[in-house]
Amino acid sequence: MATGDRLRAGPPAPDDRDPGLQPERTRLAWRRTTLSCTVVTVLAARQLAQSPAPGPGQVAAVALAGVAWLVFGLVAHRRMRAMAAGRPPGLPPRSALLVAGCTIAFAVLGAVLLLTGL
Repeated sequence: MATGDRLRAGPPAPDDRDPGLQPERTRLAWRRTTLSCTVVTVLAARQLAQSPAPGPGQVAAVALAGVAWLVFGLVAHRRMRAMAAGRPPGLPPRSALLVAGCTIAFAVLGAVLLLTGL
């Protein structure tokens, strides 16, 4: 096959794609982020448990962290399972919105815990 023939052939078909290590790196990134969310949630719950008189804002913030952790974990698990089958479709807008919402929830949790002195 001449060089010109290879250039005219176009990109390889999606089924011919060698994914290499990219899906593995992405799965590991989802796992690291899920682990970080778990650590934040556990530390927040620990701080709440050690507080002598937690206020309702503090309890609500830790409950929000628990819900955010659960939602993020479910989205991450689905995404990692989709990657195990090969090249997954793009992240659906609903999932992207849920993940962004969880990230914002963790930021709000941090602000509430810092401001309330928990």
